[in-house]
Amino acid sequence: MSRDELNALQSERLVKQIRRVYDNVPYYREKMKEKGVTPDDIRGVEDLHKLPFLSKSDLREAYPYGLLAKPLSECVRIHSTSGTTGKRVVAFYTQNDIDLWDDCCARAITAAGGSNEDVVQVAYGYGLFTGGFGLNGGSQKVGSLTLPMSSGNTERQLQFMTDLGATILCCTPSYAAYLAESAAETGARDKIKLKAGIFGAEAWTEEMRHDIEDKLGIKAYDIYGLTELSGPGVAFECEEQKGMHINEDHFIAEIIDPVTEEVLPHGQKGELVFTAITKEAFPMIRYRTRDICVLNDAPCSCGRTHVRMSKPMGRSDDMLIIRGVNVFPSQIETVLLNNGMSANYQIVVDRVNNTDTLDINVEMPTGLFTDSLSDISAMEKKLVEALRAMLGITAKVHLVSPKSITRSEGKAVRVIDNRKLY
Repeated sequence: MSRDELNALQSERLVKQIRRVYDNVPYYREKMKEKGVTPDDIRGVEDLHKLPFLSKSDLREAYPYGLLAKPLSECVRIHSTSGTTGKRVVAFYTQNDIDLWDDCCARAITAAGGSNEDVVQVAYGYGLFTGGFGLNGGSQKVGSLTLPMSSGNTERQLQFMTDLGATILCCTPSYAAYLAESAAETGARDKIKLKAGIFGAEAWTEEMRHDIEDKLGIKAYDIYGLTELSGPGVAFECEEQKGMHINEDHFIAEIIDPVTEEVLPHGQKGELVFTAITKEAFPMIRYRTRDICVLNDAPCSCGRTHVRMSKPMGRSDDMLIIRGVNVFPSQIETVLLNNGMSANYQIVVDRVNNTDTLDINVEMPTGLFTDSLSDISAMEKKLVEALRAMLGITAKVHLVSPKSITRSEGKAVRVIDNRKLY
């Protein structure tokens, strides 16, 4: 599909979606009225900037049914966020929503080389979390043999992976790292037939990607999504691994300045905003994801014409401000992995005598583990200097023995900010 054809399709679907949302969602209709906008003002994608934003605070305020655009009798499922801060976000789905979601995830699996000849092991959590159901549906749409493992029970994961010859693994990157570590320890590594992994639901760096690829002998693909927008499959990597292709026939992407809310041109870094133009039950219009990234509309050598988004560089709401300096966990991970450390670490932020403190606990890889206090001190000093060069502030580094940090079978808990307790 050419760019002009895609723009025409997006415009047609956007106009219909805005009319439907205006007629059926009083909460959003009032937001439009406050901004002085009516559906007649929206004639195509060029008018998208006229519409008001939605944020997570709107979703919590409208909880649970305030943004529902279809009768409950037409909804067949819900999914929900973890709800770690405030009310949970509950997203609703019609059967058509689920079918389209399956299509998006099927594209991701196909882009990773998947076909009906593959065995796809889905080790994302099922239940309210979208990961398991999303990749499960996509795998079945492709026609692959699907192993609905869910997360956890690593011994069983490795048994099924080897016995049934899984070729594609779907899970969080932190759990993939854990599976790789466990496979090496149990001797399962040489029995694994994996060729690719589709990893998402949490931030991970290029360094972590290469580490997982080396340890599992696979090509690791990124996938992006949010519960508010259906789940994984909003965007996905192709074999070029130079950004994730956005399913633009279903989602319109914008980049804005997170402070001024000004729309920025492609190529500039800012906050990612999505408008869902085919979702029926829970359509999101100009939803602020808080993810910081860049959009790239240059042609991709894979042949796909949809715009690509970079791997998120952090979140405008998860950014840590420590002693007046903006710190993203991904910066810390990059330094650790570039210096030979493992992907198992925790960042602890606290406040002592009205001053922010930054402590980083990181496991020493088995090959570097030593009882020599002088060697440990030298390694810690090297990391402190590398982190100061990256962050501009000093952090305390504590090297700990292998497997001493609690492993995650779902989303990894990387940051503990004790300042929130004060």
